[in-house]
Amino acid sequence: MSTVAEVKSALPGLTLPELRQVEQAVRQLYRERHLGIIHDDAYGIWTEDDQTSAAAAALMLMDKEEARDEQEKAR
Repeated sequence: MSTVAEVKSALPGLTLPELRQVEQAVRQLYRERHLGIIHDDAYGIWTEDDQTSAAAAALMLMDKEEARDEQEKAR
């Protein structure tokens, strides 16, 4: 089994404080490697993956709104 698979399989069994520790460790590694970070401040980091996810969610909402508007115009 790969290390990634082992980590993923262990995550559901962790407590909330343990999950926070894992999250902090991952974010610290991003900082140390200087990879994919768009913004870094006292509140945490914003990565390229965070940006992509936020954009995808926003576009999905816009698509739903546009589809709804088109349905209303067709009536």
